[in-house]
Amino acid sequence: VQLQASGGGLVQPGGSLRLSCVASGNIYISNLLGWYRQAPGKPRELVSMITSSGRLNYTGSVKGRFTISRDNHKNTAWLQMNNLQPEDTAVYYCYGKITVIQGTLITSEYWGQGTQVTVSS
Repeated sequence: VQLQASGGGLVQPGGSLRLSCVASGNIYISNLLGWYRQAPGKPRELVSMITSSGRLNYTGSVKGRFTISRDNHKNTAWLQMNNLQPEDTAVYYCYGKITVIQGTLITSEYWGQGTQVTVSS
């Protein structure tokens, strides 16, 4: 399984970005898809997660500004980030808890490469 993240960049405070995370491979179901982020000198933290049934989870600092969504058929999730602030600056990592078919069903955690989000004037 591979997770491909895209959509990071440089944006001014108050601006918006949309991150994408595409899971590929011999996937039975993507149970969880979402993002963590890591700012310089800080531990990695959960940003948002969405289950295959559409249950959502957001860390408090992004509630009301970020929206996560997904397409189960495409094994893809998006993170719409609005009203970005300098404290959102971090490397954002795509995460997936995915069940694959390998003779049987095996559920594992996967990480994509990071995508840099920089919020600065």
